Amino acid sequence: MVKKSKYRSSAWYNSKDHRRDTFIHRGWMRNQGHPSHLFDGRPVIGICNTWSELTPCNGHFREIAESVKKGVYEAGGFPLEFPVFSASESNLRPTAMLFRNLASMDVEEAIRGNPIDGVVLLMGCDKTTPSLLMGAASVDLPTIGISGGPMLNGHHQGKIIGSGTGVWQLDADLSAGKITEEDFIEAEISMSRSKGNCMTMGTASTMGSMVEALGMSLPNNAAIPAVDSRRYALAHMSGKRIVEMVKEDLIMSKIVTKKSFENAIKVNGAIGGSTNAVIHLAAVAGRLEIDLKLSDWEKCGKDIPTLVNLQPSGKYLMEDFYYAGGVPVVIRRLLEKNILDKDSLTANGKTISENNKNAKCWNNDVIKEFDDPLVADGGIKILRGNIAPNGAIIKPSAATPELMKHKGKAVVFESVEEFHDKIDSPDLEVDENSILVLKNCGPKGYPGMAEVGNMRLPQKLLKKGIRDMIRISDARMSGTAYGTVILHTAPEAAIKGPLAAVQNNDFIEIDVEKGSMNLIVDDNVIKERLENYKPVLPDIKSGYQKMYIDHVTQADTGADLDFLIGKRGSEVKRHSH
Repeated sequence: MVKKSKYRSSAWYNSKDHRRDTFIHRGWMRNQGHPSHLFDGRPVIGICNTWSELTPCNGHFREIAESVKKGVYEAGGFPLEFPVFSASESNLRPTAMLFRNLASMDVEEAIRGNPIDGVVLLMGCDKTTPSLLMGAASVDLPTIGISGGPMLNGHHQGKIIGSGTGVWQLDADLSAGKITEEDFIEAEISMSRSKGNCMTMGTASTMGSMVEALGMSLPNNAAIPAVDSRRYALAHMSGKRIVEMVKEDLIMSKIVTKKSFENAIKVNGAIGGSTNAVIHLAAVAGRLEIDLKLSDWEKCGKDIPTLVNLQPSGKYLMEDFYYAGGVPVVIRRLLEKNILDKDSLTANGKTISENNKNAKCWNNDVIKEFDDPLVADGGIKILRGNIAPNGAIIKPSAATPELMKHKGKAVVFESVEEFHDKIDSPDLEVDENSILVLKNCGPKGYPGMAEVGNMRLPQKLLKKGIRDMIRISDARMSGTAYGTVILHTAPEAAIKGPLAAVQNNDFIEIDVEKGSMNLIVDDNVIKERLENYKPVLPDIKSGYQKMYIDHVTQADTGADLDFLIGKRGSEVKRHSH
């Protein structure tokens, strides 16, 4: 006998008022072999899966989903797995970021439109984490996240090699003639030796850490390697926990608050997290209707030491981080200094302090003591000035200390195509003191704001042994990249933001400690240049990309689509059959 349910799914499976609809909803589900007792009013748990063979970081998610189902069944729930758009950082062109917002739309509508009482988000590759969080936030049901976990450490020629970070290093060596193409390919094979996402502190591992810091997962979510059995045990326990969350009505907005975001910003500084966290956290906050600004990064990121000694800022990798104690140790060290809000709630119903106050560190070289950090003043720095009135960002822990205060001549590229055409020209007027400036690669200018901000250095400087220069753009960069790279300059050049006014041989002055970045040109000259500037715009007249260009916001507010910001809730009209 089918019982009345107090849950959302009862409108599909237990309605007495619309028997024909109930017959159809239940009847068609039975063709998969689901017995009657699963429709008895128990919580229906959606497993939102970004598995795809084209998203290699998430290629093991079918196995993780099976572990989640075991936990859901154990707790008396009914698990139903569903696919959503999977944005692959390594395969998807022109850039995965272009499709983050599209994926979030898919997630939101799939959750709202189906008989789901609570949702488990399976996320790993860079954009799958924010897109799932964004979509789920707009619906605001009980939600828990599970990351896919990092690959095992890469090993090459007797040394460890980190995904992404090793690519940039090897590419520079190949351009400088220090290694051969065969060496390059051998390193490629050595780097990716197990399932999982990048094992450096790139965007995937950073966002897994942000999920944990926000309280949206069980402890240890970020660092357990993808192939470690404990990853699957965590998935099992997450499946069990989501059923309890539904019974408690512990919705996402009860967990993730402004204080949760402030905690996450501080943890990001301590782990040496990706610059992409700035843009993704802003987008998630916007969906939850929480006011998160770049000024919050200035306030909360100030004086946070980088404790985690991982590539690209340090030398170790995520496997080492897990064995050393992972994110719980970082949180404990920040709690001990009263830096975090200790009462912030997490998905297991406990506070962030209760979860992490007893975390033990097993390697103080991987996770540094607070008073002996990797970088004393790490985190993300916000720069403002006459070419970045709405802000730009830099990650000091991955930069060259000597370049933190610098004045140099601009070498300007109006587009990434011009950059590729000219960067290795022997006639390019550039030296190690120059500042490379790339325009028209922001949210609208290069739809999706590609990871091209960490411009490779001119070949003639690489051959001289130069490995870093200041680079400024309205683009993003991979979280695995490093260097003195200034990103997300807002407003972007494509909408005639003042970055557009920079010309070759202009002097630019940077002072990271003061948070300033200025073009040494008279304001009236800047104004005149902008009036006459013709942006390099994409030739896109239709389809999703046209919608994206028309509606995407600027980097400082999360580069979401303007009409997606906010919560729309879980209410949905009944389908009358």
